[in-house]
Amino acid sequence: MRKQLITVAAAAGIFAATYTEVGAQVNTYRVQAGDSLWKISTANQLSVNQLMEWNQLNNSIIYTGQSLVLADPKSSKTTAANGKTYTVKSGDTLWGIAINHQLSVIDLKNLNGLKGDTIFPGQTLKLQGTASTPTPPQNNESVYTVKAGDSLWGIASRHKLSVSQIKSMNNLKSDTIHPGQQLKISGSTQTPPPSEIINSTAKVEALIKEAKKHIGVPYVWGGSTTKGFDCSGYLNYVFNKIGISIPRTVETIWNATKSVSSPKVGDLVFFETYKAGPSHAGIYLGNNQFIHAGSSNGVTISDITLEYWDSRYLGAKTAF
Repeated sequence: MRKQLITVAAAAGIFAATYTEVGAQVNTYRVQAGDSLWKISTANQLSVNQLMEWNQLNNSIIYTGQSLVLADPKSSKTTAANGKTYTVKSGDTLWGIAINHQLSVIDLKNLNGLKGDTIFPGQTLKLQGTASTPTPPQNNESVYTVKAGDSLWGIASRHKLSVSQIKSMNNLKSDTIHPGQQLKISGSTQTPPPSEIINSTAKVEALIKEAKKHIGVPYVWGGSTTKGFDCSGYLNYVFNKIGISIPRTVETIWNATKSVSSPKVGDLVFFETYKAGPSHAGIYLGNNQFIHAGSSNGVTISDITLEYWDSRYLGAKTAF
């Protein structure tokens, strides 16, 4: 399975290089023999769902010669010339925003001083101005002022910190922040004192207790309440219950959390199921057990060593 993913990723890289030569003004793509929606979406930094929605596709079947739109046709394409800004929405990518506003990804990153491709809902991006090479944070850049739409994981990601490090440096007891609040983003990131370790352990225990309360709740596609959960709706619900905010979809949870070499109790475990890439996730309970909202049995506990899960396992990440 992993070998297959490497092959697909390599093919997608060749595809992306071919498409880039066309230029940022082009917002359609003509399907070639051997293409798939996953391959096209990966090469253009989009999701399969976006491609299906923008092209009014009812399924993932495409055919050679078909013309696909690579940008939201409802989005304005004139704001770049008017010097406006854009507020990032859930599911957005730098590529999608750039092409919708007749910019290249490089220009968009330079305009906003972005070093990587990570963006987050609520973030405001400049669409016009003087492009300059992003300046790395200096040691004396030690305070960040929270803006509307910010989240702890978004701030942590931009400053190459973990959420727990920011909370530790600022003595935060929850994930709640507010516009105008000043957060320290550099300083001591040493091992937290015993009291904080105890608090973290208590939060993990609260997470597991909350997760197990919902065993037997049925699976519902798009569900995020105790009447029915899908896998990411379940995770979003139980983490919110203990005061930790995580994104709503498996793919965005994967991107927003920190990788760990092996899972500990309370960590997230991810799987590749009905599509390529992370498409299912659960909470690790220890002893090779994890709890999740499965499409067959609803919220249940499964064994990660069973062939079905073991063959589809992608890795573990932590939200703490």
